[in-house]
Amino acid sequence: MARPDYDRTLYAELQKHPYTLNQLERPFALAPRRCVDNNQVLGQAPDLPLPSPSVSLDAMLTWLQRDTLTFPPLAKAMREPNGLLAAGGDLSAERLIQAYRHGCFPWFSEGQPILWWSPDPRTVIFPDELHVSRSLGKLLRQQRYSVTFDQDFAAVIQACAAPRAYADGTWITESIQSAYLELHQRGYAHSVEVWDQGELVGGLYGLAMGQLFFGESMFSRADNASKFGFATLTRQLQAWGFVLIDCQMPNDHLHSLGARGIPRSEFAGYLRDHLDQPSSGPWVS
Repeated sequence: MARPDYDRTLYAELQKHPYTLNQLERPFALAPRRCVDNNQVLGQAPDLPLPSPSVSLDAMLTWLQRDTLTFPPLAKAMREPNGLLAAGGDLSAERLIQAYRHGCFPWFSEGQPILWWSPDPRTVIFPDELHVSRSLGKLLRQQRYSVTFDQDFAAVIQACAAPRAYADGTWITESIQSAYLELHQRGYAHSVEVWDQGELVGGLYGLAMGQLFFGESMFSRADNASKFGFATLTRQLQAWGFVLIDCQMPNDHLHSLGARGIPRSEFAGYLRDHLDQPSSGPWVS
């Protein structure tokens, strides 16, 4: 059977859905990750240009097959758009676990090929570098909200996927929700719920592997609710022995909390040294 003309197919698909690279909401940090608190856009990375159609994407991208979980070396990721590493494969729990262990993550829109990313630099937060502003510190001292872990993962990921006024779509498709719900059931994905008198007003979710936490998305329906939940999580992760929180790509929201970029090669070193190290984390609270 002839091999499909993948480069033309992918470019045509990206052109049909340009918001894949410049308008989708992915609020934990992936460009153009926009973080929201108080229903305001707090940060937006610049639009990412598509590769020229005259350049063979097939020559630059590795197309993943369903019968193997192998990803290409991170160094093969594109510079523009920053970090595009591979396409294809599936969203099986085994592949997703391997992706995070390898240093990449999925980001695509409905109807697109699955795209895998590993940006350089990589935005991270070291738990001991968490920055708590005066206003956030006051809310934490007052215990303005209550925070739980893994009490309602489905509600949190659904809230993160909800339409936003400033975005044309969401990258948290039904297939993504189903995949991460399975990861939650397997003990990899976890949620943080922020409550105000029994009402869910904020939260976030991500993956915990070894001594690393991989943040995926957050939402807020009340003043500083997502920051409140993130700060609470970060302090707890530090107490549990976690050394790094992966935020993927930068935005103002995360920078205000202490995030900074590190070289992709350095991030890979943290994967190598800490993915298989023990951490304590009784997530259900």
